[in-house]
Amino acid sequence: MAPSNLETGVGTAALPSTEIPPDVEQSQNAFNSPEVPYSTFTKPEKRWIIFLIAMAGFFSPLSANIYFPAINYLARDLSVSIELINLTITVYLVCQGIVPSLVGDTADMVGRRPVYIAAFVVYLAANIGLALQDSYAALLVLRILQSSGSSGTIALAISVVAVLAPPHERGRYVGAALCGPNMAPSLGPVLGGILAEKASWRWIFWFLSILSGLCLALIIICLPETARKLVDNGSIPPKRLNRSVASFMSKPQANHSFPEHVDPPFRCPNPLSCLRIVFHKDTALVLVANAIFYMNYSCMQASLSPLLMDIYGLNALEVGLTYLPYGIACGVASFLVESGKIMDHDYKATAAAVGFTIDKTKGDDLAKFPIEKARLRSIWYFVSISTAYTIGYGWTLQARTHLAAPLILQFICGLTVTGTFNICNTLIVDLHPDRPATASASVSIVQCSVAAIGVSVLQFILDSLAPGWTFTLFGALSAATAPMLLLEWKMGMRWRTDRLEKKQIVQQEKS
Repeated sequence: MAPSNLETGVGTAALPSTEIPPDVEQSQNAFNSPEVPYSTFTKPEKRWIIFLIAMAGFFSPLSANIYFPAINYLARDLSVSIELINLTITVYLVCQGIVPSLVGDTADMVGRRPVYIAAFVVYLAANIGLALQDSYAALLVLRILQSSGSSGTIALAISVVAVLAPPHERGRYVGAALCGPNMAPSLGPVLGGILAEKASWRWIFWFLSILSGLCLALIIICLPETARKLVDNGSIPPKRLNRSVASFMSKPQANHSFPEHVDPPFRCPNPLSCLRIVFHKDTALVLVANAIFYMNYSCMQASLSPLLMDIYGLNALEVGLTYLPYGIACGVASFLVESGKIMDHDYKATAAAVGFTIDKTKGDDLAKFPIEKARLRSIWYFVSISTAYTIGYGWTLQARTHLAAPLILQFICGLTVTGTFNICNTLIVDLHPDRPATASASVSIVQCSVAAIGVSVLQFILDSLAPGWTFTLFGALSAATAPMLLLEWKMGMRWRTDRLEKKQIVQQEKS
């Protein structure tokens, strides 16, 4: 028997008829025939775009973590204390939280492609400077620039997925796009340890320069513009910098009648637009829950090296290798096992339960669909498994079991935490389809802020409670997200409907 409206969260009150961004509403009026697709990009094109944005998103967490094995070498060569080198890590994390708010708003305004190019030009220049510098002041300033260039790429990746994939298949694309960012924190220490040990710390930055230069070249040549304000579903040819080099070699095909391309007016980016999203009721609970898992993940990664050195007597290179189980798990969860496929299955199951017909061509009107119930349908498994294995991880360390035990538990935690990240990131974009880059940036602001607090007190907690009770505390925090997500599951659609109705009234008053 089909659930009632009350059970499914679908109210009978008047709902906004669409969530199409106002800026592209005129071009969307041409979509009156069912054959016009949600996106005109072919599957091979989508896969190539996803590969590029996953590669681009790889650099922000990679740069943060590849740096760790070089801390002692940098302090020695620059004749400064470890505390001052740690300050360069702090400013990097601060920029990781702030920059996406500027990048997100700019990308929603001028398009994804120019922002990607500008970000990688800054990032490449910063890495070259870091490889050549010989003073602490230069190191500090260039680390700020390095973070500024790379920190917005994950938010940009999610926003690109939002316009490539309709809601019913968005989960698998998010999983693939986050494969790079999720694996980088575990691969970084391994690469950094090898380069610092076998060559020098300068080769860490030369390596990043070479790899980011390759990525920048691929973006310039191959990455098409995807912002709907500029290209709609991909049918409107972009202009100037928004057009890839490869696009000049192909002839645009006009299959439909669209209005003439009009460049959106430029304005100063407003980071406060992200903060407004943070304080929406239907968004806040998801952001906080995601941030708690991100803090637990950051604390587990930050404590791994000192704990394993102390308990098992490993050297720097051996410790670097112990980051691999978590990284492999993130890759498996994002790409091979694909928590995204689970999300897509949940979407279809929820649609069938409420009698909602999925529009596989044009995409669905989520204003009339309980997307919160669809996305959160399987998250309870991830939360419960992550809670149990986080607690178990701490006690295996405290009991000094065989090294294999904490590494296996770390692998399982990587699977479940990555699944949680992918679900929360996808839901945030679903809740704000008109501003996907800004919505994704709000995720970065909240999770980086909460993680910074957690990491700053991590050593104090470890010294006071020891690993067993420390990770029991983190497990309890993970469990505390369940009531938040349950409230979102029950009330989210009602809150979202109220928000959209208020927004519609404001737009009508302005017009």
